[in-house]
Amino acid sequence: MDHSAKKNNKKRVAIVGGGLVGALNASFFAKRGFAVTIFESREDIRCAKVVKGRSINLALSHRGRQALKHIGIEEKIVSMGIPMHARMIHSLNGKQSPIPYGKKGQYILSVDRANLNKELLSVAEAYPNTKLNFNHKLLDWSPETGAMTFHGPDGNEKEFHADLIVGCDGAFSATRKQFLRRSRFNYSQTYIPHGYLELTIPPRNGDFAMKPNFLHIWPRHTFMMIALPNLDKTFTCTLFMPFEDFEKITTGNELLGFFQKNFPDSIPLIGVDALMRDFFRLPAQALVWVTCSPYHVLDSCVLMGDAAHAMVPFYGQGMNAGFEDCIVFNEIMDQFNEDFAAVLPEYTRVRAPDDQAMAELAMYNYVEMRSHVNSRYFLFRKFLDNTLHFVMPKTIIPLYTMITFTRTRYRQAVIQWQWQNKVITHGLWIFGTMSIVGAAYLLLKYGPKKPHITAEQLWNRVLALKWLQN
Repeated sequence: MDHSAKKNNKKRVAIVGGGLVGALNASFFAKRGFAVTIFESREDIRCAKVVKGRSINLALSHRGRQALKHIGIEEKIVSMGIPMHARMIHSLNGKQSPIPYGKKGQYILSVDRANLNKELLSVAEAYPNTKLNFNHKLLDWSPETGAMTFHGPDGNEKEFHADLIVGCDGAFSATRKQFLRRSRFNYSQTYIPHGYLELTIPPRNGDFAMKPNFLHIWPRHTFMMIALPNLDKTFTCTLFMPFEDFEKITTGNELLGFFQKNFPDSIPLIGVDALMRDFFRLPAQALVWVTCSPYHVLDSCVLMGDAAHAMVPFYGQGMNAGFEDCIVFNEIMDQFNEDFAAVLPEYTRVRAPDDQAMAELAMYNYVEMRSHVNSRYFLFRKFLDNTLHFVMPKTIIPLYTMITFTRTRYRQAVIQWQWQNKVITHGLWIFGTMSIVGAAYLLLKYGPKKPHITAEQLWNRVLALKWLQN
């Protein structure tokens, strides 16, 4: 179905927010023939000397790539990213151990947020039925009429009318404020007790200071630091830690002592002077988790991306989930022939449970990244899950693989993972029990005959040893 050929459809779509999801969405709607207008409260990022906002590197995976493929720029964006095939775990003694993300050839991409945003805006602007308005702040809008009021760059209020308003204006969405005025709208905003602060590892002798094709992690149980590679041969490091721990570090000596104790191998990579400068330049930033439902009001407005489901960054799915929102909405538009009255409630029904599941997984993965990766059992389970996936590729699929390398619905991936985990755990318990019974039988049959030990006596000794260990 060639949506670009649909010249007769001139319904007006207003997209509030010109960030990643908003800019991508503009191309999705423009391809269908809608008259699309983007309203962004900030200046044009393509012209800005200083790009404001979060700079946490992005991890582009399958869901996001499928969305980019739909608008024809997947290959271009991939060429601008750096493949990361595995996590590289940095222990306290300096040892580095890789944990592959998936099968050979599977990887995620480290991409620059600002560059990706610029590309998406340029692609959207290339459509003749798309208009971009910057420095336009949404003041209010009406669900019943689609009337919108903006504070324009000249300081005056401006009116606009849309058949569909698409809120892609982030975790602190101005679009969503209208939702809060209505009954039966569920909304939750939670700040986690951990914040983040960014540092930089510069190039060394014109090349990367560490192996570039990895997501480097320094897991320290209650906090961690990660580093993602950039095209300019630098690494962007992000320290995630409870705010109370950030607040304990007030002097250069305290900072250096903290890093010598927890991240000693990173000090020569970052540099002492750069560490001091960057750590105290800005306070640690907060991380917010937003959930809401429904995602729509009447047939006039729908929320996507962080405006609907802001999540913490620990699974690398925030952008990918937002990009997949665009795909899912587009698929439902096909299903219901662009009838907004049918499309919007179906989008909420289908998408909200998936985004909720992903938001919860993102919090779970923080514990895994900062703590579980140090566990031998975690490494054993990773190996076992991957082995079983190789033997039974359609029956046993690792959770990370389902989330990162497929478009399996998030909620379905969680259900599948819980079932697999139960089966594998029970299997390990049965195998362990049978091994103990087998060992006891062989010991009784072929072991020393004197002094004679009955099976009951042997079992009692096992229980006694178990009690002593506890």
